Order: sequence, then C-alpha cells, then structure tokens
Amino acid sequence: MSMAQLLLVDDDDDISGPLVQLLYAEGHTIRVAQNGYEGLAAVAERFPDLILLDVEMPLLSGPEMALEMFIKDCGRELIPLLLISGAAKLKQIAETVGTPYMLEKPFKIEKLLSLVNQALHERVPPHPGSTPPGVGGPDASPS
Repeated sequence: MSMAQLLLVDDDDDISGPLVQLLYAEGHTIRVAQNGYEGLAAVAERFPDLILLDVEMPLLSGPEMALEMFIKDCGRELIPLLLISGAAKLKQIAETVGTPYMLEKPFKIEKLLSLVNQALHERVPPHPGSTPPGVGGPDASPS
C-alpha cells in the first residue's frame, strides 16, 4: 500500500495520539483536527485520501461535518469516511452519512488497519492536480 494522506478528526488526544503513531508507522501522512470545524478547514486546505471521523465531538460532530461537506460541495463524494465511535447506533449513523466504513470503540488495531486499507483501495481518485471545489484553481466555483 502506498503512502496516503489521511485526516483524523477526533477531539480525544488519548485516541488520536496513538492512531497518528500507528498510521504513520504504516507509511501514511496524517493531519489531525480536534473538531468538525477544524476538519472542514483541513479538507479545504488539502484534499485527504481518507477521513477518519469521530462521531461524537463538541462544536461540530462527525455527522454534522459530513453534512457540511455535502452542503459546501467540498468533494465529499471523492473522500471516503471511516466513522469511529462508541455510539450505540453507529450503523444507522453510517447509513445516514453514506459510508460503509465504521469502527466501533473499543477496536482492535487489525480491524482499523483493514478498514483503512479497504477504504483507500475502494476510493475513487480525483483527477490529478484537482483541488476541492471552491478552494481555488480551475475547479473553483465563482463566488
């Protein structure tokens, strides 16, 4: 598996710290956002290959961030989401968000790596050199 650009959106340092180390050791580049607003800004700054998204966060939750990505047309259909949560209704939340990738806390490292690899393998790559719509470049929408 080649190196991928990952975005981890999670407000819990006890989760994000070890995940960053693990995914970096697997050869990926990881950026971290503490909430959905930071996550949206990170997507606008640079298109990730995969977003690992916590469901329950303050300010803007994972599902709310996914909805905002649809509303703002910032490439949600091109970026796979891996939802991570201890929420009882994780499957229902994943269906609402439109992702088949979900990981229930607590989770095994092997399961996480398997889902990351699956999501990266199945993703639809954007055209080379593309930037998220509305961010600048030839694909930008007029304001």
